Amino acid sequence: MTTPATAPKKSVTDRLLTGIERVGNKLPEPFTLFTLLFLVTAILSSIMAWQNIVIEVPGAEEPVAIKGLFSAEGLTWFTTTIGANYIGFPPLLTVITILLAIGIAEKSGFLAASIRYTIGGAPRWILPYAVGFIGVVGSIMADTAFLVVPPLAALAFKAAGRHPLAGLMGGFAAAGAGYSTNVIPTSLDALFAGITNAVLPTVPALVDSVAEVSPISNYYYNVASAIVLSLVAGFVIDKFLEPRIVKDRVSREEIQDSETEDLTPTTRAQRAIVNEQVPPTTPNMVVEARLSKVEKKALAWAGISIFLTAIVVLVAVLVPESPWRNEDGGFLPKSPLLASIVFIIFLFFSISGYVYGRVSGSIRGYKDVPTLMGEALKDMTGFLVLAFVLGQFVALFNWSGLGSWIAVTGAEGLENLGMTGFPVIILFIILCSFLNLFITSGSGMWTIMAAVFVPMFGLLGFEPAFIQGAFRVGDSATQIVTPMNPYLFLVLAMVKKYEPQAGLGTMIARLLPFVFTFWLAWLAVLFVFYTFNLPMGPGAGILID
Repeated sequence: MTTPATAPKKSVTDRLLTGIERVGNKLPEPFTLFTLLFLVTAILSSIMAWQNIVIEVPGAEEPVAIKGLFSAEGLTWFTTTIGANYIGFPPLLTVITILLAIGIAEKSGFLAASIRYTIGGAPRWILPYAVGFIGVVGSIMADTAFLVVPPLAALAFKAAGRHPLAGLMGGFAAAGAGYSTNVIPTSLDALFAGITNAVLPTVPALVDSVAEVSPISNYYYNVASAIVLSLVAGFVIDKFLEPRIVKDRVSREEIQDSETEDLTPTTRAQRAIVNEQVPPTTPNMVVEARLSKVEKKALAWAGISIFLTAIVVLVAVLVPESPWRNEDGGFLPKSPLLASIVFIIFLFFSISGYVYGRVSGSIRGYKDVPTLMGEALKDMTGFLVLAFVLGQFVALFNWSGLGSWIAVTGAEGLENLGMTGFPVIILFIILCSFLNLFITSGSGMWTIMAAVFVPMFGLLGFEPAFIQGAFRVGDSATQIVTPMNPYLFLVLAMVKKYEPQAGLGTMIARLLPFVFTFWLAWLAVLFVFYTFNLPMGPGAGILID
């Protein structure tokens, strides 16, 4: 008589991952989630309106009465503004414009060539830090970075005689854990800024007292964060990840295994995330990390175009009578120059991408430009659809007065508890990090968090740009270890080519050092800015004057 085999006991990590996946799979896809939030806001506002609840809002000339959607006024408001709520959703104004230019730079091959040049030309000893830097700044390519950086890093590591799996996983970790920062303003900065500005009218006093958030309001903070996180990523890859992989005796060559399981996300929640986040067209995967002569020549000319464009912009804004100066002859806190940031970003990306494409041959003529722009918009179809319901939710939240009530009540509660300094920011980041395990859509989560916390913390004296910067920490660090991240499965499929027996537990165990070090390092950067009251970006401070 044989004894039934006892099922192996699951580790704490396995149980935690299973729990996260179970909860995450029960969440609806982002569009449905915000439809439900819209309905919840409609019902709550209507109940509070029927109870004649009013709130004293700083900056308002008289007490603000909560207005309900399910009333004659509410229904007519919604039916007459549904289009304006969508088209007027602030992120659309900036994100789409920047995206068109980045589309030229990306689809022409300019961004990928820049990444290949940086990684492929790095010396062996500095390679982990080059991968860390490229991973962190790879967000300029949006989610395509997850598909491009890891395999390129693996090729570069292998060519340098280092373990390719360390480059693969290190590239993914840096791209994911540092996703929300960059040394160059990107469409993500425009997206966050638009959402932040959309919720400011909740408290009228904030509109007049705080600096309007622009795509460069977190620029100084982003540059500092990107540099620190790049160094941290390189250190973890060099001192922890690669030694552990070598110690585990993982193959340096791809192993042909016909029994390798298909790791394509299959759950409903994961498929929904894929539809929103994974680019519908897979970029042409590069088989060589080093550039060809034609690509090097094209990259050089693109660099020259960036230099010449920068000279033209500097001359235009630095002349004494420049129309891009403000009435006082300066640029801060407000000026036409700062209001032209979207145009400047568009200018640099479109010109450099076009020059690279013409020299390399990926662009045959100006007639190809609208095609490349169209392909970039196709990649953002999921967001453009999601923006419809995001716009309705934010508009109702502001119009009903529910956002004002939550902001004022919440701020008073925190003040009564004595939580008005940096500790409350830490709790906010912890909350964001936790929610990021289940809601991996950055636009979706910031819409939720900004609607509540930007006005609430504004009443506590924090500039919206600072709260937005704090959100970046929680929005990025934990996303590389959640089963709700579809790219985790895609990279795991790549990992299994070297280590067929690897599973999610293997991935999480090796990625956790990045999560903790990135989280702590990024929090330290934020603390330095807070302690020394450093500007987060041009015209954007920490505390409201």
